[in-house]
Amino acid sequence: MSFIVAIVLAIVEGLTEFIPVSSTGHMILTAKLFGYDDQSPEMKTFEIVIQLGAILAMAWVYRERILDLLGLSQKVKTVNTNAPSQRLNLLHVFLGILPALLVGYVFRDFIKSLFSPSTVLWALVVGGAFMLFAEWFSKRKANITAPDIDQLTYKQALLIGVYQCISVLWPGFSRSGSTIAGGMLSGLSYRAASDFSFLIAIPIMCAVSGYEMLDSYRYLTSDTLGYFLVGFIVAFIVAYVVIVAFFKLIQKIRLRHFAYYRFILAALFWIFIMR
Repeated sequence: MSFIVAIVLAIVEGLTEFIPVSSTGHMILTAKLFGYDDQSPEMKTFEIVIQLGAILAMAWVYRERILDLLGLSQKVKTVNTNAPSQRLNLLHVFLGILPALLVGYVFRDFIKSLFSPSTVLWALVVGGAFMLFAEWFSKRKANITAPDIDQLTYKQALLIGVYQCISVLWPGFSRSGSTIAGGMLSGLSYRAASDFSFLIAIPIMCAVSGYEMLDSYRYLTSDTLGYFLVGFIVAFIVAYVVIVAFFKLIQKIRLRHFAYYRFILAALFWIFIMR
């Protein structure tokens, strides 16, 4: 791997990890473009490292909320803390990540067998259609009961966790896409669903990356450390910019725009690369 390839892959990771376009799918497709085996131990280790960079960026953006969840925040609370059902807490987060962690652990080997460009292309299309349906349903049929993340119920948190399992079992479907769309189908506003999707990404990605690193840490050698360090830093910077920009533009960039992008990417990759 050259430093140019390391930087490109880190940029792709930072750009796609937290928006509903599937970072896993983009990494598989990008690796194919460069002629790399995405499932080789070295590449998987590199992907874990740059993913950790993206996670750190998310944790930094949500640092006040994380401290608040842990009871360490110094900020004055603006809501009634005597009504725990009306304020996000650690149980919401636990319910949001538990189904995916269980499914991922039980079906780990099966899921790894599905990693391929063709699987990703189908996931991009089907996931995009799911996102379009969720936005239509939210506008036409749904009764939004949680306009803000602090109105999220335990049932809604668990439902979002169940929807997240789709992305676990189908590489390329997009974790954020399934959780944001699932949140909107469960009665959350687009903003609340995005907030909760981003927040639960931190513990679930830390768990997955940490577990994978148990098998991959030996590939962190003096020969590869430079590439991994550069990738980590680039992924952190790009992911931070993307997260901040996403929330600033959330009213302009709707879920359907990401769905259209997924359709176009799948079509272009199929026509020019796969055929």
